[in-house]
Amino acid sequence: MDSENGDLAFLPLGGTGEIGMNLNLYRYNEPGKERWLAVDCGIGFGGSEHPEVDVLMADPAFIADRRDKLVGLVITHAHEDHIGAVAWLWPRLKCAVYATPFAAAVLRRKLAETGLVNQVRLHVIAPGGSIDLSPFRLRFIRMAHSIPEAQALVIDTPLGTVLHTGDWKLDPTPLIGPPSDEAALAELGAKGVLALVCDSTNAMVEGHSGSERDVRRNLSALIRDLSGRVAVTCFASNVARMESIALAARDAGRSVALAGRSLRNMDAAARDCGYLKGLPPFLTEDDIDDVPDDNILILVTGSQGEPRSALARIAQDNHPRVSLGEGDTVIFSSRVIPGNERAIGTVQDNLIRHGVRLMTDQDHMIHVSGHPARDELRRLYTLVKPRYAVPVHGEWRHLSAHAELAREAGATPFLLEDGDIISLAPGRPAIIDSAPVGKLVLDGTRLVPMHGEVMSARRRMLFNGLIVASLAVDQAGTILGRPRISAPGLLDPEDVETDRVAGEFLDIMRDLPANLRREDSGLAEAARAALRRALGRRLGKRPMVDVHLIRV
Repeated sequence: MDSENGDLAFLPLGGTGEIGMNLNLYRYNEPGKERWLAVDCGIGFGGSEHPEVDVLMADPAFIADRRDKLVGLVITHAHEDHIGAVAWLWPRLKCAVYATPFAAAVLRRKLAETGLVNQVRLHVIAPGGSIDLSPFRLRFIRMAHSIPEAQALVIDTPLGTVLHTGDWKLDPTPLIGPPSDEAALAELGAKGVLALVCDSTNAMVEGHSGSERDVRRNLSALIRDLSGRVAVTCFASNVARMESIALAARDAGRSVALAGRSLRNMDAAARDCGYLKGLPPFLTEDDIDDVPDDNILILVTGSQGEPRSALARIAQDNHPRVSLGEGDTVIFSSRVIPGNERAIGTVQDNLIRHGVRLMTDQDHMIHVSGHPARDELRRLYTLVKPRYAVPVHGEWRHLSAHAELAREAGATPFLLEDGDIISLAPGRPAIIDSAPVGKLVLDGTRLVPMHGEVMSARRRMLFNGLIVASLAVDQAGTILGRPRISAPGLLDPEDVETDRVAGEFLDIMRDLPANLRREDSGLAEAARAALRRALGRRLGKRPMVDVHLIRV
C-alpha cells in the first residue's frame, strides 16, 4: 500500500454502498511515517433484512491493528449512524475523540452507559473550529442538517485538500443553528479542493429537500384544529422538529410530555448546550393522565415502527402509562426509511384498530429530509469546484446517481465500496488496495461477528428452531430411562410428536454399537445425528441440535 514518495488515501470501513455504520479513514503516508485519521463511528440496524439483529457496526479490526498510527477520531454530528458505535468500538481504538459541544453532550451519555466516560479523551471543538492533528490540519464548516451543529470537515494535507461533508442540506431557515456556510464553502473552492467526499442519500431526488420553517408552519396549523389526545412521532435527534412541535402545542393550548428514552436523552443534551431554552421543561409520562385530553400533546419515539419503542407499545395497548384510542390523533412527522415499511405499517394498523386517526407525510407537509436533493448537490459542486468526487453515505443506486451528477458538474467521480482504498494523491486517484471489512453485532453488552458462529446459529434457530435432548448412559454404555426432549419453537411439551421423536431417538441410540456407546465424544456426535434424523423424519426440518450426555 505504501507509495515511495508518500500518498493521501481514503478508506471507508462502513457507510459506502450502504446507509448507516459510517466509519471512514484517511491515510497520509510519507516515507517512514504513516498516519491515519478516523471520521465518524456509527451504527446501523438489522431491520427486515436481518431480523435476528438489532444493532450493527463496522468491524474496526483494520484500524485497530494500526491504532498506534491513529491520530484521532473526528465526529461530524450526533446522529446514531455517525456517533452510535463510539462507546462500543473505542476500547479497540484508544484514540482521542473530537466533537462539537452538542455531539459531545450526546456522546458523554453514551459513554456513561458503558462506563467509559472517564477514560475517553473527548475534546470539544466549537462549530467552525480547527484541529491540528499533524499531518492533518482540520477545520469545521457549519452545515444545516436535521440535528444541531452538523459540520463538514476540511482536511488539509501537503498533498491537497479534501472536503468530507458529513450529512448536510442547504436549508435557508433551519430554525435551530445557522444555515450552511456557503461563503466558507465558496472560499474553500476558490483555494482549490482536491476531492469532495459527499453524502449521497438523496442523490436520486430532484429538486430541493425543503425547509424546517415550512414544517413548523404546517404543524402549527394542523395541531390547532385537533381534539382529543395528540401524539407526534419524529426522529428523536431532530431538535428543531421537537421545538416546532412544542411551539405548535403551545399555540393550541397543549402541554407537551415526552414518551421514550431517546427523546429524553436528546432533550437533556439539547438543553445542556443552550437549545430549547425558550421552552418550559417537558412533562413526563407520569404526568399525562393529570392533563385533560384536549390539552396534552405527547412527543413519542417510534417513527420507524421499532418494536420496543413507546409508540409501538402504545399501539399494542401495553404501554404502562400512555394509551390512545377513539378520537385521538397520531402525527408521523418523519419519512419511512426503506426497509421499515412493514414495521411502520404494523404500528399504524394497530393504532387505526383502536380508532386513532393518522396523519403522515403522504397527505400533509409535515416532514422534510435532512439530506441534500439534486439541486443542493449541484449548488455544492458549484461552490466547492472539486477535481474529484467520492460519493459515500448511500446504497449503490444513490452512489451511481451522485457520480452522474458530479460528472455533469465537472468533477471526476470514483465509486467505491467498503474496504476499497483509493489513493487521492499524488497523481490521478485510483483504487490501489483493499482492507478487510466486516460487521459486528451488538448482542446484549458484547460484540460478535455478523457472520461468526454465534449469529449463524442464531439464524438457524430463527428459521429452523432448536431441539435439545438429555440422555443418561452408564459406564457400560447402557442407556438409562427415556431421553428428555425440549424443542422450543418446534414442538409443544404436550405435543404427541415430542414423545414420538423421543421414542425414535431412543430406538436409534440403542441400535448403536456397544463400544461406541462407551466413548463420550463419539457417542455425543452420534446422538446429535440420531436426534437430527428422528426430527427430520417427523417434521421435515433441520433445526439446531444439541445433546446433553450424562454419564452415570
